[in-house]
Amino acid sequence: MPNGGERIPPLSYRNSGGDMKVDGGIGFELDKAGAQAQELEAMGYSGILTAETSHDPFFPLLVAAQHTQKIELMTSIAVAFARTPMVLANIGHDLNAASKGRFILGLGSQIKPHITKRFSMPWSNPAPRMREFILAMRAIWASWHHGEPLAFTGKFYTHTLMTPFFTPTDNAYGAPRVFLAAVGPLMTEVAGEVADGVIIHAFTTEKYLRETTLPALERGFARAGKSRADFEISYPVFVCTGSNERELDEAKVATRKQIAFYGSTPAYRPVLESIGAGELQDDLNRMSKQGRWDEMGTLITDDILSAFAVVGEPSTIAGQIKARYGDVIDRTSAAYATLSRDDRAKIISELTAA
Repeated sequence: MPNGGERIPPLSYRNSGGDMKVDGGIGFELDKAGAQAQELEAMGYSGILTAETSHDPFFPLLVAAQHTQKIELMTSIAVAFARTPMVLANIGHDLNAASKGRFILGLGSQIKPHITKRFSMPWSNPAPRMREFILAMRAIWASWHHGEPLAFTGKFYTHTLMTPFFTPTDNAYGAPRVFLAAVGPLMTEVAGEVADGVIIHAFTTEKYLRETTLPALERGFARAGKSRADFEISYPVFVCTGSNERELDEAKVATRKQIAFYGSTPAYRPVLESIGAGELQDDLNRMSKQGRWDEMGTLITDDILSAFAVVGEPSTIAGQIKARYGDVIDRTSAAYATLSRDDRAKIISELTAA
């Protein structure tokens, strides 16, 4: 496994010729979700994303499924520990059936205060718990789709009762794929072992991705006896661009603030350490507790910004993403909110071309 400054050889982790899937998000207003989904599909996006923030992440995807034909639908992410494996097994099954096999259940753990204080759910050993959570869902789906007896007994979850009355019958499209969001090595290993894909946090440097994330995935693959070809890596790259200098500068300011916000989280310190900026985490954490959010962004230097983000004119973005990550990632996402429809479509076309 690589360590220190050793770089993983190109094309070690992908089998494609350089094409990527590109995902775009839709909002939570259900009366607009269908039209938004149709627009993304028409523009050539590969997938539609929703996130669990102030609204349920699943309802817009059901609307999107009814208004599209080919585009994939993914939660990025839904909070696993806010629910039980049975609840998410039902939701995952129903959305995959409704979309005719296009749904990807993207899961994340969230952090302890949100799970215990916002959702009033138990928290312990997040990586082992997540591993068992996904295995429990797979056991439930095996019961529904393959007639296997439901007999899952684990440390955190037990599912041993299933009768025909509670078994779905619309099984033509089977169970959905499962992607897992991960930052630390333990959760990343779990993703490699039991998930179909990993959602890399945007707060990731290329160095951390290559030297920490990829080896952890390999350990998970080895444990499960599967190959990289059976797996997708999704990385929502920070992108700073704009149709003019003012928009580019505004994007840089906003991205600096995002990087500073994530960098204030103690658990993410190793990512900063990957570029020799570990001590910055102490300052960011202290300032966050003082509510100095805007000021925090000024600590993100040009070098740090470049380590986390792709920066440049619209015509350079696709090439930069492919040059930095094309041998590693399978799919990416970015809003490109300030760009014209034509500029966005051109970036998508270049990224998805082999």
